[in-house]
Amino acid sequence: MSNFSRVFSFIFILILSQCTSSKELKEEIVEKDLEKQMVEIYKEGIKSLEEGDNLYAAKKFNEAEAIYPQSIWASKAILMSAYAYYELNFLTSAIEELDRFILKYPKHKNLSYAHFLRAICYFESVVDEKKDLEPLVESKKGFNFIIENYPDTDFAMDAKYKLELINNILAAKEMYIGRYYLGKEKWVAAINRFKKVVKYYDTTVYTPEALHRLVEVYYRLGIIDESKKYASVLGYNYLSDRWYKETYKIYNKNYSDPMLKIKKNKKSLIEKFKSLF
Repeated sequence: MSNFSRVFSFIFILILSQCTSSKELKEEIVEKDLEKQMVEIYKEGIKSLEEGDNLYAAKKFNEAEAIYPQSIWASKAILMSAYAYYELNFLTSAIEELDRFILKYPKHKNLSYAHFLRAICYFESVVDEKKDLEPLVESKKGFNFIIENYPDTDFAMDAKYKLELINNILAAKEMYIGRYYLGKEKWVAAINRFKKVVKYYDTTVYTPEALHRLVEVYYRLGIIDESKKYASVLGYNYLSDRWYKETYKIYNKNYSDPMLKIKKNKKSLIEKFKSLF
C-alpha cells in the first residue's frame, strides 16, 4: 500500500469516528431532553394524584412512559398509572398496567408490590361471590404467589388474611350448592360438594357443618361406617361445636341440648312475668 493510500485510509477512519462521536453525542442530548420532559410529566402526574385527580394522573403517567420507555422512570410511571386506576376503581385497567409491568420488569425491586396490587384488584372486582368465581380464583393464585415468593414481606402477612376470606367465600359457595342438592335428595352431588369443603377449605368456618352433612347423608343412605367415620372426625376436632351436637342427635334420638332447656326455661319465666301485668 502506498503512503498516499495509508494517509487517505487514516483520514477516512478519523472522519468516520468523528461522525460517529457526533451522532452519539446528538443521541445523548436527545435522550437527556426526553428524560427531562418525561420527569416533568411524571411530576405533573404525582401532583394530580395528590390533588385527587386520579384520571388525569393516570393519563400523565402513561404519557410519561410513552415519551421515553427506556428510562428508569418508565417502570415507576407504569406502577403509578396502575395505582391511579386502582384508586379510580378502574380495576381492569389497573390489572392491564400491572400485567405489563410484571412482563416487562421480571426482576424489578417493586415486583412484590405489583403482584400484591394485582391480587387486590382481582379480589375487589368480585361483584357476586356466588357467580364471579374467576376473579376470586385469580386473586387466590396471586396471594399464594406472594406468600411463596415473598414470605418475609408485609404483603405476605396481608395476603394470608385475604386468603382466609377467599377460602371462606369459596367454601360458602360449595355449602350453598351442597345444601341445594341435599334438599333435592341428589345425594352423590351433595356429598361431592361437602367433601370439597372438608378437603380444600378445612380451615374455614364451614368445615364443621360440611362434616355434619356428610354424616347425615351417609346415614340416610344406610352407609353407617362412612357416616361414623365423619362423625369421629367432627367429634375429635370440633367437640364443642353446635354441629357436633346436631350430629350426636342422629345416633341418639333421645338426646336433648341443655342449652335449649335453658332457653325454654328463660322464655317460660318471661311469660310468667308478663302474665302478672
